[in-house]
Amino acid sequence: MNQKEILDLVAQPSLRETKHEFEVGDTVDIHTLIQEGNKERVQVFSGVIIAMRGEGINENFTVRRIVAGEGVEKTFPIHSPKVSAIDIKRHGRVRRAKLYYLRDRVGKATRLTERRAKVKDN
Repeated sequence: MNQKEILDLVAQPSLRETKHEFEVGDTVDIHTLIQEGNKERVQVFSGVIIAMRGEGINENFTVRRIVAGEGVEKTFPIHSPKVSAIDIKRHGRVRRAKLYYLRDRVGKATRLTERRAKVKDN
């Protein structure tokens, strides 16, 4: 057994059972568990996924949103127990793997066109 196989075997119990359904360009709501003292609450961070990287237990994605006219980006690990749920609000149509160009855009220029679901004809 090589080192990568051993690491994959150790990380296997920590992986989520369900495969993520979102891609770069999608607008999502990420429900994260926030611990304040001895209390836990759920906080929602919503925005556009601008990047995905890594694989296995190290897989993570970056979400960008605009708050009070200022761009805010957060990176979330997909398999983290702190991420309780990921809701997909809309699918964006993009032609790139990384949407870093959205950082330079302001206002309506940051909008992405919506990707429609493919309908099979009989």
